[in-house]
Amino acid sequence: MLRSLDSGISGLQAHQTMLDVTANNIANVNTTGFKSSSTQFEDTLSEMMKSAGGSNAEVGSTNPAQVGLGVKVAGIATNFTQGSTDSTGNPTDMMISGDGFFTVKSGGQTMYTRAGSFTFDADGQLAAPDGSLVQGWAAVNGTVPSGNAPVTTITLPKNSVAPAVATTKTTLSGNLPSDAAVGTAVTETEGVYDSTGASRSLNLTFTKTATGWDVAGADGTGATGTATMAFSNGVLTSGTSITVGGVTVDMSATTGYASLQTATMSGQDGRASGTLQSYSLSSDGSLVGSYSNGATVTLAQLALADFSNPDGLAKVGSSDYTPTIASGEAQLGVAGTNGLGSIVSGSLEMSNVDLTQEFSNLIVAQRGFEANARIITTSDQILQDLNQMQH
Repeated sequence: MLRSLDSGISGLQAHQTMLDVTANNIANVNTTGFKSSSTQFEDTLSEMMKSAGGSNAEVGSTNPAQVGLGVKVAGIATNFTQGSTDSTGNPTDMMISGDGFFTVKSGGQTMYTRAGSFTFDADGQLAAPDGSLVQGWAAVNGTVPSGNAPVTTITLPKNSVAPAVATTKTTLSGNLPSDAAVGTAVTETEGVYDSTGASRSLNLTFTKTATGWDVAGADGTGATGTATMAFSNGVLTSGTSITVGGVTVDMSATTGYASLQTATMSGQDGRASGTLQSYSLSSDGSLVGSYSNGATVTLAQLALADFSNPDGLAKVGSSDYTPTIASGEAQLGVAGTNGLGSIVSGSLEMSNVDLTQEFSNLIVAQRGFEANARIITTSDQILQDLNQMQH
């Protein structure tokens, strides 16, 4: 009789846990990056009433007779399936499409999360709503360190400057008229830069000769250069380039057909210095800055983490997880590599709670609780009947 009471009590406790887990899932139906949990039951030890017996020539074998002692919670498993996408348009809102976790740090403790609702704080640090700082690798001169470089807080350098780049080449294209009168002069100008970002004009003067065009180049620093262009049936055969003040002008695409003057210089590769204007996040987690001089520079890259057994992670609140012996150590990597998912900027991963399933679980937990309560009341009634037999 006492065994049935114990079994009923264990059933009440187990189904109360199931109800608690289900209630928590429903409460977090709109929590960004939340992963639902499920309760797993197992039976407890069974009391042996009669052991199994072997067979012989006169008697067959007998099976063991056991009475179970109830139920217990074997575990509470986390469901890491992908949640739905919520497009926000905010570039610092991020979701991981696929496997992996964002790496965050708070108070010296490193944690991992699927909730990518981040913002840049007053110091330019990328932070989660609870203040934990997003981790990754800072780029040096636009290059993200490879290998096992230590991670640091992702920071947007608001006052950063894209350095000036000296012009080393430009291109002359188009047509110089082959039927122009000898002595005809054509001048083309292109703005170029030195290593400090100071601009100057590069001037090329084309003078028609009997066999082609003489080219004289000069810039504002006093540098000069010369070349002679010769054509055969409109195709340039010599004088394909000229260098003036360290800038090489590629003239190989220039043609020499009649009655058309379209020659122009373009495509110089230098630029002045520039200030940060905006930023964007790419699918591999790179934070890319766009500068006023047209430069795009990689500033940092987010680190994603993966685990041998994500189900072994421990929830620590704020939608964060910490590793355990069961999960194994974090393996950091770049989004889109080694099985890690890609990062989608401007979107958040919603909770993967299935309300239909959770409401069904509520009914199952309620009915299980009621059935086990009935076991206790029935056992109590039988005990009461036994007590009354003495009267």
